[in-house]
Amino acid sequence: MTVTVLDNIGQLVTNDAEVGGSGEAALGIRSNAALAFENGSIVWIGDAGAVPEGLGDERIDAGGASVIPGFVDSHNHLAFAGDRATEFSARMAGESYSAGGIRSTVAATRAASDEFLEAHAHRLAAEALRSGVTTIESKSGYGLTVSDELRSLRALSSVTSERTFLGAHVVPAEYADRPDDYVSLVAGAMLDACAPESKWIDVFCDRGAFDGDQTREILTAGVARGLLPRLHAGQLEYGPGIQIAVEFDAASADHVTHATDEDVDALASSTTVATLLPGAEFSTRAVYPNARRLIDAGATVALACDCNPGSSFTTSMPFCIAVAVRDMRMTPAEALWSATAGGAAALRRSDVGALRVGMAADLVLLDAPSYIHLAYRPGVPLVRTVWQAGVRNAVLAH
Repeated sequence: MTVTVLDNIGQLVTNDAEVGGSGEAALGIRSNAALAFENGSIVWIGDAGAVPEGLGDERIDAGGASVIPGFVDSHNHLAFAGDRATEFSARMAGESYSAGGIRSTVAATRAASDEFLEAHAHRLAAEALRSGVTTIESKSGYGLTVSDELRSLRALSSVTSERTFLGAHVVPAEYADRPDDYVSLVAGAMLDACAPESKWIDVFCDRGAFDGDQTREILTAGVARGLLPRLHAGQLEYGPGIQIAVEFDAASADHVTHATDEDVDALASSTTVATLLPGAEFSTRAVYPNARRLIDAGATVALACDCNPGSSFTTSMPFCIAVAVRDMRMTPAEALWSATAGGAAALRRSDVGALRVGMAADLVLLDAPSYIHLAYRPGVPLVRTVWQAGVRNAVLAH
């Protein structure tokens, strides 16, 4: 196999746990560095100009630029059809956001072909990859029938292994007067069909979606079928979702926009990651989650794009980093760590999110001397080259 050496790296962000610390210290930065990878994995890291004799069939000069781990985007909704630009325009004119708009996407998704859903998900994943996302999660949740949830997950099967069953996104219109019947369907026949195509189970536990008892019933059924829990919690109002996420040892509680002191303490004392989705607040003009409060309390924080047609139609992690720094009071170092190592923690992955020998060769070469430029130069396409599992400018995320 070809050994590729990336030399003359001005600033290499490794997220090396051995370096430890908080803030920028957690990034494990090496100056004037080089690394080598083979067969999809990193095989050597050291100083620029000190590559061992004979190592490397291909040598690439980084020109003193910065290299960071590939972004790990742990929350997305890529399996859908339709467009909600008019809804976005109305919000910008002053209308408030509610979860009810999901139903319009459900109708379009049900009408779409399997081929369209797969191609559309591929297009969005490739778009994310171009912005540096090398690991991506995606949920179902816009089908809300047994057959439509199943084909949504199958459409995602060639896009990512991090597939989440979200039959409990909202109660569909045909069950509006009998939500408990829909909960029974999700916890029964729908899970029976969809669990083999999924790794995770998620529930939207919030106003207009599912309450605490319904959430527990669905999560319990999913766990019984071997799925791992994660949860939409606290996006629209205070509620039981964050506490339920911790109760179920969920990998992640996502949104966490509305959190009590008890919620923050529970997250800080657990292994459940608080995944923040700044694109949603940006697109809905909602109040941003208090990242500073979570970080200072000791909670593990991740950043994700939440790509979806209603409340956060972006695949750009650099954009989310810039917003997190500007409007959520995160430092550039905290935002980058949360978009890489934090996302890996939210997926309980130890092979991505950092650059160490033996880990996946998922890395991003920036057109910048420092990672700080991701927030310092918002909107500028600073991602020069992406390697995913050692493949340069690959076309799919894993």
